[in-house]
Amino acid sequence: MFKKVMPLIGLLLIASFVLAACQPAATPTAAPEQPTTAPAEPTTAPAEPTTAPAEPTTPPTAEQVTITIWHQWDGKYLEAITQAFKDYEASHPNVKIDLSKPEDVANALNVAIPAGEGPDIIGWANDKIGEQALQGNIVALNDFGIDKAFLESVYTESGINGVTWMDTIWALPETMEGIALVANKALVTEEYLPTDPFAWDDLLAKAEKFYADKGIPLICNQGFGAEDAYHMSPIYFGFGVPAYVDEDGNAYMDTPEALKAAEWLVKLKAVSLAENSYDICNAALQEGKVGMWWTGPWAIAGIEDAGIDYTIVSMGKPFVGIKTLMLSKNAVDRGKAEVALDVMKYFTSAEVQKKLALVNKTIPAQKAAIEDPEVAQLPAVAGYGKALAIGVPMSPSPFSSAQWGPVGRASAAIWTGAQDPQTALKEAQAAIMEAVAGMK
Repeated sequence: MFKKVMPLIGLLLIASFVLAACQPAATPTAAPEQPTTAPAEPTTAPAEPTTAPAEPTTPPTAEQVTITIWHQWDGKYLEAITQAFKDYEASHPNVKIDLSKPEDVANALNVAIPAGEGPDIIGWANDKIGEQALQGNIVALNDFGIDKAFLESVYTESGINGVTWMDTIWALPETMEGIALVANKALVTEEYLPTDPFAWDDLLAKAEKFYADKGIPLICNQGFGAEDAYHMSPIYFGFGVPAYVDEDGNAYMDTPEALKAAEWLVKLKAVSLAENSYDICNAALQEGKVGMWWTGPWAIAGIEDAGIDYTIVSMGKPFVGIKTLMLSKNAVDRGKAEVALDVMKYFTSAEVQKKLALVNKTIPAQKAAIEDPEVAQLPAVAGYGKALAIGVPMSPSPFSSAQWGPVGRASAAIWTGAQDPQTALKEAQAAIMEAVAGMK
């Protein structure tokens, strides 16, 4: 089936070119990297991101426009983001931004977009790009003045790779995410901290000693016992698994490396909590019932609010996910592409991403923001930056969708003892390959 889909991709891209040529609004009059000065024409290099302010001096249009954004942000994380969009509205009185978080965004998009309903911008993880492009829900940004030269002048290499699929640009990168060990320094002294991110026997020995010395687990991870391939990624990849499934559709769950990772998990369970979840790990860290929490930058604001003195330690190779903003087909059909793209550039600008990093402790995919002295000195940014530097970038390929369920189910079965590691991994391998075959 994938061979049948390939012509569809071409048709989609051709259709987007034709549509762009037919609509005057498809080519932005000003597509700045920092919207005031840098033009977005692909033949013109954008202004240096360290100097261009984030907000345009002249709005793309004087007409009243509502830009609808469907997103995945929540909690305290969302508060600073909401304020950033309010700041945009304040400097653009003609633009109203409507934020919405659907329960099941994938199904909602597949119903809304063909009906002309739903968002102008989709805020989502980069591993959704391939399937959304094939569905025709998002459009290529190459048709709107965004080219590789522009991306390279503004965003990190991981960010650029995360939004590029089949040599086409499908989104603008916002932040980078992945997990690392967040240690409570009041409990975890140097003797218990891993010093080599790939010394798994050493980490297990430290966990066993910590449990013997303190009577509590060293590590909490919400993926332990759950169908959660994402939070298991540092372990599998850290043992040498190159990917769950690669861009060509090859799976790697029946490899010797995957088996070693699974067997390590079985040993760690003996010195772990009986149950693990986000809320359980969060409470356990704050209450001194666990030494470290294997989690991402989204948890740092709450940890700091609780007054925990922490340090971030790299371990294994985490998935490096890229949060992105995608331009929907709706925005083009409604004649809102120019304004929507301006909002996307504003939100991913150095000024805005710096503000969000200082508040939310997020890791910008914007070079000028992550290199800003104020941002670089944040312990969370420095710690996660180091951990993500050795991580495995998520692929925007549609084959990525085949990995989550099989790897998650296998990992849960291994942890709970429902299946032995070898059986669980072989079943995961077969399930991934079956899913991939259905896409070809």
